[in-house]
Amino acid sequence: MRKIILTGGGTAGHCIPNLALVPALKESDFEIKYIGSYDGIEKKLVEEAGIPYFGISSGKLRRYFDLKNFSDPFRVLKGFGEALSILKKERPDIVFSKGGFVSVPVVRAAGILKIPVIIHESDITPGLANKLSFGAATKICCSFKSTLSMLPSGKGVFTGSPIRSSLLTGDRQKARAFTGIRAGDYPVILIIGGSLGAQHINEQIRRILPSLLPEYNVIHLCGKGKLDPTLNSMDGYVQYDYINKELPDLFALSDIVISRAGSNAIFEILSLKKPNILIPLPSGSSRGDQLLNAKAFEESGYSYVLNEDDMNDGSLINAIRYVDAHRLEYLESMESARETSAVDTICGLIRDFSLRSE
Repeated sequence: MRKIILTGGGTAGHCIPNLALVPALKESDFEIKYIGSYDGIEKKLVEEAGIPYFGISSGKLRRYFDLKNFSDPFRVLKGFGEALSILKKERPDIVFSKGGFVSVPVVRAAGILKIPVIIHESDITPGLANKLSFGAATKICCSFKSTLSMLPSGKGVFTGSPIRSSLLTGDRQKARAFTGIRAGDYPVILIIGGSLGAQHINEQIRRILPSLLPEYNVIHLCGKGKLDPTLNSMDGYVQYDYINKELPDLFALSDIVISRAGSNAIFEILSLKKPNILIPLPSGSSRGDQLLNAKAFEESGYSYVLNEDDMNDGSLINAIRYVDAHRLEYLESMESARETSAVDTICGLIRDFSLRSE
């Protein structure tokens, strides 16, 4: 039995695509283990999936001034030593990294030990953690074809984004029973701000609930610690801080999805063929990757994009009504999307390079 170590963390977006590979890897008879941070969100997700987990020290590598810039390099060095020790003991045939800063010491340690490494880059432009890992990578997979020109020559492979097969198995009736949402002919809006939530979107949605609820049911995933108990009595509105197991059912019930524009989220929405409104993180709050992701999906006809700086009560309500009125057009565009089978393609690379290491 071959052994693979998966790594990636910091947000659910750096972990969930790894978990999307797990069923196919098990079918290919891989023993799977995971390296993440001591207490990041990936730890809970991986342990819930029944995969052995190793925690290491992690520090963020920032492009801006912060006092932690003086202490975090020592955390990264400690993480490198811990990763090196784990890899020496576990002796995996291959390492697969989904990025995030916890992955950098793991990938670099694998390079030192001559273990093949495959990296996946979700966004159009590579993130800093993955850039720091390129030198140790055997192959670098990407979600967008345009990313290939930004990758080291000979290493890039266009694969698309790995999607959890479980997302495609949702049940509308189970979602109705789980949420207790109001019965009747109300289109359902699902709001997803990511595992950490999106406070600005949360506030905006809550302000327009009196205008939305006469026409729509609203399911709101707010993020940890961002529930508002004062809204629990509003008919047609339900809120959760975070949903994992029931998420496929909520997607199945939804008619319109409002989301940030992280790559994993938008490719899941595309795979599910859900008309959607993307509200990307503004450039002041990120390196601008979500703006580029959203623009690409808008140009393909998959999404309506509302920039956060332009979002107010009127613009968000107008966006929802526009997407609702043009649902069939968005569905037609998404149905014609030429998606790759990312899980199969990536697992094929993993099988190939793990065999070469023998």
